[in-house]
Amino acid sequence: MIAVIGLIVGIVLGLLVSPDVPAVLQPYLPIAVVAALDALFGGVRAQLEGMFNDRVFISSFLSNVVVAALLVFLGDQLGVGSQLSTAVLVVLGIRIFSNAASIRRAILKA
Repeated sequence: MIAVIGLIVGIVLGLLVSPDVPAVLQPYLPIAVVAALDALFGGVRAQLEGMFNDRVFISSFLSNVVVAALLVFLGDQLGVGSQLSTAVLVVLGIRIFSNAASIRRAILKA
């Protein structure tokens, strides 16, 4: 529940403050957002399964964002930034959809 409240507060603050992202960080922002969403969906799934641990959630959230950003940075350095970004998005997307399916099954008991 804290994660959902944090997400709502973050969205409202983002809309009110309208922060500018430096151009050098713009390629990493979408990847970081998708990685954070993956951790959020994983946390909701764990909560519904009765296995939620706040330390695991925080470490998963931070490590997902950092590892995804580092992979994109490495891809940029190697000259394959868009291909590696796509690979990261595909993997995280698969995880998000898998967690969403588990959440749906837990809520609908199906």
